[in-house]
Order: sequence, then C-alpha cells, then structure tokens
Amino acid sequence: MAGGHAVVCEAACEVLRAGGNAFDAVIAGGFASAVAEPALTSLGGGGFLLARPTGGRARLFDFFSDTPGRGLPDHEIEPHFVPITVPFPGVDQVFHVGRGSVAVPGNLKGFLHVQRRLGRLPLAEVTAPAVELARAGVPLSQQQAYFLQLLRPIVTLGSEGRAIFAPRGELLCEGETLANPALAAFLTSLSAGAAEDFYRGELARRIAGDMREGQGLLSTEDLAGYRVIERDPLEVPYRGHKLLTNPPPSFGGSLLALSLRLLEAVDLGPSAAGSAQHALALLAVMEEVDTLRAAGRVEPAALGQEEGADIAQRVRRFSRGTTHISVSDAEGNAASMTTSNGEGSGYVVPGTGIMLNNRMGEDDLHPDGFHASPPGQRVASMMSPSLLLRDEDVRLVLGSGGSKRIRTALLQIVSLVVDYGLDVRAAVEHPRLHWDGDCVQVEPGFGDDVLAALRARRRVNQWRCRDVYFGGVNAVVPAGNGAGDSRRGGCALRG
Repeated sequence: MAGGHAVVCEAACEVLRAGGNAFDAVIAGGFASAVAEPALTSLGGGGFLLARPTGGRARLFDFFSDTPGRGLPDHEIEPHFVPITVPFPGVDQVFHVGRGSVAVPGNLKGFLHVQRRLGRLPLAEVTAPAVELARAGVPLSQQQAYFLQLLRPIVTLGSEGRAIFAPRGELLCEGETLANPALAAFLTSLSAGAAEDFYRGELARRIAGDMREGQGLLSTEDLAGYRVIERDPLEVPYRGHKLLTNPPPSFGGSLLALSLRLLEAVDLGPSAAGSAQHALALLAVMEEVDTLRAAGRVEPAALGQEEGADIAQRVRRFSRGTTHISVSDAEGNAASMTTSNGEGSGYVVPGTGIMLNNRMGEDDLHPDGFHASPPGQRVASMMSPSLLLRDEDVRLVLGSGGSKRIRTALLQIVSLVVDYGLDVRAAVEHPRLHWDGDCVQVEPGFGDDVLAALRARRRVNQWRCRDVYFGGVNAVVPAGNGAGDSRRGGCALRG
C-alpha cells in the first residue's frame, strides 16, 4: 500500500495483518491520516473512494461535501471569509477560510459507509491504530511540519486549533509530538454512535449554533440530510489500457479523461520520458484542457468527432489541502481513496479535535463564484482516485493530492507508465510540469533542451526545489511495488 505518511501505511498494514481486506485497510489508513496529516485531511473534510472487489465491478463512493444552507432563509446570513495568502516556494496562493467557508463534511460518514459495505473487521479494530496515534501522538515529520508552517494562520485561527497545533504557544516543529486526545476519544466512541451525534444529535446542534455565531451557513438540516452516493466510475481508454476514475458531477476525472484523449492523438514516436517532445505534448494538452474548461466543456463526450479531431490536430502541431491512499491485497481487492480538508476552515468542532473544511472558499471548485450554487448540491472536485487496467486486470492503483495539479500529475504518471514503460517509483519521482494559465511551472530535473523548448512557447517559472505544489501521487502495483510521493512525505509498504 502507499500513502502520504509512514504511520498511515503502517495502520493499513496492521489491519491487513489482522485479517482485514483492502477496504478495511484503506479506511484504517483514512482514520490514521486524519491524525497524522491534519494539514491535508480531516474527518471534517470530504473525499472519494474507488473500490474494485476481486471478481466484482468497480464502484465509486462519493462522500465529498455538499453546499450548505438548507433550511435557512435566503440571504439571512452573509458568509464570513478570512483571506489567507499561502507562500509556496515558487508562487503565492490565496485561500479563503473562516466559518463561511465550511461545506457539509462527508469523510466521517463516507469512511463508515464503505467499511460497513465492503470491510469485514469490527469497526473498533479498524479505528484502533488511529486511536493510538491520536492518544500517544505522532512525531511531526519534516513534510507535515512544513505544511503546518504554510497553514499557520489557518490552523491557529481558533483556540481549539491553537490547543492542538500550538499547545505551548508556539506552532509545533519537526520532531515534536502532535497529539489529539479529543480526537482519540471521539474515535473510540464511534462504535457507540458518535457519528450519529455528529450528524443528527446534540453535537450537530452545537456545530450549527457555532456556524450561525460566526456567519457560517452549515445547518442542522445540512448535517442530517447528508448522504454517501455510489456511482459507476468513468471509463477512459488509453493506448490499449483503461483508466477507471471519478465520474461527474465532479470534474477532476472528466478533465483527466479529456487530457488522455488528447494525448492519445499525439504520436510520441521514439521520444524519451522527460524529453522536449514529451514535455511540449503535455503542455499542449494542459492548455487545451484549460481552454475547454473555461468554455464549460469538461467531458470527452462533449466534443463532437470533428471538433475533437481539430483540437487533436492543434495539440499535434504544438507538439511542442489533499492526500491519497492506494491499497491492493492478496485477494485481488483494490482501493483508491483521495480525501481532503482543503486548507481547513480554522474551526474545530468542540470536544472532537476535528477541524472542518473550507470547501466553500476554494475558488477552483466554484467557477461561477462563491456560494453561487443552491444548498444541498454536491460540490464538484478535482479529486481523481483511479485504477489503470490492462485486459481487465488492475495494473496500477493511483491518485493524488494537489488541487488544480491533481489531473496534470496523474496525466504525467499514466503517460510515463503506459507510453514509456517506467516502473511506478520512477514514474512518481519523475520531475513534473504544470500549466497554471499564465506560465509553465517546472520542477527541477528537466534538461536544458526541454527548458529551452518550453521557453520558446510560453513563459516558464523554474522552481529551485521539488515541492508539494506539484501534487502527491501515491500508487501501488497489485502484488508488486508501490511508491509514496516524496514531495509530500509519502510512504509505500507491503502488508
């Protein structure tokens, strides 16, 4: 299995060794990641899990966030945002937090739904590793300390957050222990119905009251009405393979599918992985997909045959806050799960140690404007947990964090594996590029000829270091090796 932190992988492996299957393991990893990767995910966030039981058909479990505001009179509350600028090493990015940024949380309900449907161990055994991590604490890794430093204004926005992340008045640093005893107690009480209280009981009423006080829209009706949705995955053919990924209404999988359709039209010939020809083809695809998305065309099926051919010809002429867990087990089950808390809202649910998301404050998920969608609508997402198949056998279980960079990171991994035969670790560690709509963001590691070719076409921002900005792909080959993305402190273990 592969995940974003060593203790997450160890939690999943512990459950596998106890007799659990891939679905018990991925959920155990999900609970553990809420403890060990708090800057990336939380039980107060949302996500997706693509599951393929051995001998069965794949299902996509959608437990992403809903837009809030059910049961509230129109325009009763003006949502309150706090703009926060996060300085990545190569570019600044503005996020909006505060209680007005909170959407309906789905991770907690989604984890329990999947474990009931597909797991086989008692819930207490699945949550046990996370309970111990939260109670005893986890030494902060270099990557997690870096994430917390980036998000310092958010994680310390409220007193509950400061108690967790700055218990002695200063933000915890690398090597210091991050403990969350309130979360340990909450996880322990799940078997006794704590999740019901979170969504329908006294705790739900406390959350809704805090939201009203802080100009947030999350209501008791939102929490009580939240449902996990099961969907058929989107199927994408690519050079003799088939990718299963996240279907609409989320657009991450559709944009990845569109990218692969356009890249398939390019004859890469004898070019090498990371060559100028390959880099320019990737850039051309990224630009076309951004153009199509801006025009509201996010699905391959939306392109007619003639239009698709015209776009492919243009590509040929050019030629020129999330975590992920992948698990496969000895029985042939495969699970790919991506979860996120955005950057966090800064609001921690009293007595639980759970920070809620800032999904309503992420501009990329709301192209029509913040709070433009009616209450109770599933928020679209860039998350794309995926399975790559060849002759109906799972060849690769993969997914990534990284917001707008998820689809471009996965596009590059699939191309490196399928088009160039790279093994999973080499593909994950290969340098990446990303078109951000203004310039090409480029990691170190590309040759001078590649950089010259890119600069001849577009403005290039060359980073001095590899960074979380470029995603965090965690992938496994069934009955083979795995790779955790070092950009985000990832880890891969065999159970």
